[in-house]
Amino acid sequence: MYFLFRILGSLALLVFGMKMMSDTLQKMAGPQLRHVLGRMTTNRFTGMLTGVFVTAAVQSSTATTVMTVSFVNAGLLTLAQAISVVMGANIGTTLTAWIMSAGFSFNITDFVWPTFVLAMFLIYKKKHSDVGDFLFGVSFMFLGLGTLRQTGIDMNLGENEQLLAFFSRFDPSSFTTTILFLLIGGVLTMCVQSSAAVMAITMILCSSGALPIYQGIALVMGENIGTTVTSNLTALTASTQARRAAFAHMFFNLFGVAWMLVVFHPFIDGVCSLVGYDSTMTREAGEAAFLANAAKLSVVLATFHTCFNLANTFILIWFIPQIERIVCWVIKSKTTTGDAEEEEHTRLRYVEAGLMKTPEIAVLEAQREILAFGDRTQRMFGMVVQLLDEADDSASVKLYSRIEKYESICDDLELEIAHYLEEVSDAHLSDDTKAIIRSMMRQVSELESIGDGCYNLARHINRQKMGGESFSEQQLENLHWMLRLVNDSLIQMNVVLRGPREQVSRHKSVNLESEINAFRDRVKTQNILDVDAHKYTYALGTVYMDIVNECEKVGDYVINVIEARLANR
Repeated sequence: MYFLFRILGSLALLVFGMKMMSDTLQKMAGPQLRHVLGRMTTNRFTGMLTGVFVTAAVQSSTATTVMTVSFVNAGLLTLAQAISVVMGANIGTTLTAWIMSAGFSFNITDFVWPTFVLAMFLIYKKKHSDVGDFLFGVSFMFLGLGTLRQTGIDMNLGENEQLLAFFSRFDPSSFTTTILFLLIGGVLTMCVQSSAAVMAITMILCSSGALPIYQGIALVMGENIGTTVTSNLTALTASTQARRAAFAHMFFNLFGVAWMLVVFHPFIDGVCSLVGYDSTMTREAGEAAFLANAAKLSVVLATFHTCFNLANTFILIWFIPQIERIVCWVIKSKTTTGDAEEEEHTRLRYVEAGLMKTPEIAVLEAQREILAFGDRTQRMFGMVVQLLDEADDSASVKLYSRIEKYESICDDLELEIAHYLEEVSDAHLSDDTKAIIRSMMRQVSELESIGDGCYNLARHINRQKMGGESFSEQQLENLHWMLRLVNDSLIQMNVVLRGPREQVSRHKSVNLESEINAFRDRVKTQNILDVDAHKYTYALGTVYMDIVNECEKVGDYVINVIEARLANR
């Protein structure tokens, strides 16, 4: 029982250290990673290399996959480009196996304690706290590896008769044995939710001489499949493109395992020869020689993991268009038409609730939701203009009802986006990303106010229609001019929301706001004169000015959105 808890504790340290290290690297390099993924995927080869680089940097193929899906949803990457990045991510993640192999090759814990001391000093210095967090993550990871290695030595797994007897029941040359251990590796990975943990267990069993290399490599192949099953299950509730990207990852690994099973023993023998491991050596050759030979098995596993993914990528990278067609055929798109699609995305479109979030990348998805929110408010304002000109009573009632529905949707979107941003803000984020999230929260609030303003305009227009008194030609002309100014400001607002913060300007929006304010003042003065001259009733003049004043408020909300977007740039 003591050794069981020691193994579990070591695995917990290992997984926690890797997660801490990965999160800190993403926090430090998040904006740069977004830039790399967005700009360095011009073709299948640069996409693959980008996946290798990003995954090796953040030590998480899952994080790279989630980033990639985010970019596909945002329209910055095609599905074909995403597939190439996922291929590269499979190569980049093999670095983890090499790190573990180093941890099993010598007593790495000797270097851990000074690193802990250095990290402790750095973590209290704000300027270097991220470096301190990273070093803590590295230290925990290597402490877990070192403890796991020592536990395997203390347990004498290579001399455990029961364990040896159990593994000796399986014929290493049998295809059934390979399939069985492949399934065990996949199931274990799905259960513990970490391929790194299963890889560590495999290494400790192999390096102690208890587990033959063929079964160990079958476990590694199962880990590759198990980690993709997990991502596909979590993507079930995500968008079509997210599910396609997850399935492409599974297809890549399944295809690799399929052809590897055909050349299983020759391929492994080639890897063993490359490392210098004698797969035919038995204990009859001498205990010391046998254990020294077995100690090379962690390197064999890491080498196989790298060679397998390199070979699989080299084979499949030429067939990305065909893989894309297969993925699209398996994962059909959800078809919606007409008003049903426009009306009605009452839920978030780009935020993937089913996928594990990478905090530094999640801001991209939130920005896409804000862009969609801005488009919706502009469409809603267009309905207001249409309502003003609508002469048919039944059509006016339907249009007013639709605007009312839009207002309700805007309220829901504000709450959902704000809730999502709150969840993201709880994670470890860079200062720049925290500032962006604060800006987004204000943008969402002001966009919802624009929705409220559009609904108020519709209410005022509906009140005029219900009163039975029509606006004069001059009033209608002034209202159309005011509505056109506000519509122009909404168009410019969406231009600012879409453009890079460093390249867009607020000047045009400020000029439009000044025109709106000046025109409001002129109309207000003229309205007093017209009512005094009995050109129309005081009641109609009141509704008229309510519409003009509400338009001016919407213009103010637009300026607030733009100021929030361009803040702290």
